[in-house]
Amino acid sequence: MRKTLLLALALLCAPAWAADYVQAPGSNLTFAGTYQGEVFTGKFPGFVTAFRFDPKQLAASKLQVVIPLATAATSNADYDGELRGGSFFDAARFPRATYIATTFRALGGNRYAADGTLTLRGISKPVVLEFTWTPGAAPVLSGKATVKRLAFGVGGGDWADTALIPDAIAISTKVVFKAK
Repeated sequence: MRKTLLLALALLCAPAWAADYVQAPGSNLTFAGTYQGEVFTGKFPGFVTAFRFDPKQLAASKLQVVIPLATAATSNADYDGELRGGSFFDAARFPRATYIATTFRALGGNRYAADGTLTLRGISKPVVLEFTWTPGAAPVLSGKATVKRLAFGVGGGDWADTALIPDAIAISTKVVFKAK
């Protein structure tokens, strides 16, 4: 009896570990901006997300996203060629971007902020992803961030004119997860 009681107490006092998740079908990563005042949107098919998360253990959380830049697609062949080319993503030299966050903050309710680092075109800068977390059998992270494209050398040269394309690009994501 005494051993059973001690084992039960030890289990109750053991630290809770954040759950590990991998991306499931139904996920998307999109971007939006304007070109000469007209809205354009695009997506990154093939992005991959791994997430360790427990709202009660934020210090143990980690988010990692790998984005294959050659998959950038806007449904406009001219835009897609430019995006993947040397003036924008330069996907031949920099085939992927990464976002890694290890610091998380609760914003109230099921809202959180991930303070991470985006590495794009060989340049690493801080980017905050604000997201909602919907737990369940297939939990969902729905988030938004703003990326200053010129800080990463995206759209330099003639494309650096913010009257043509604003510096701030909106990023949105919905990631459906399954347990790892």
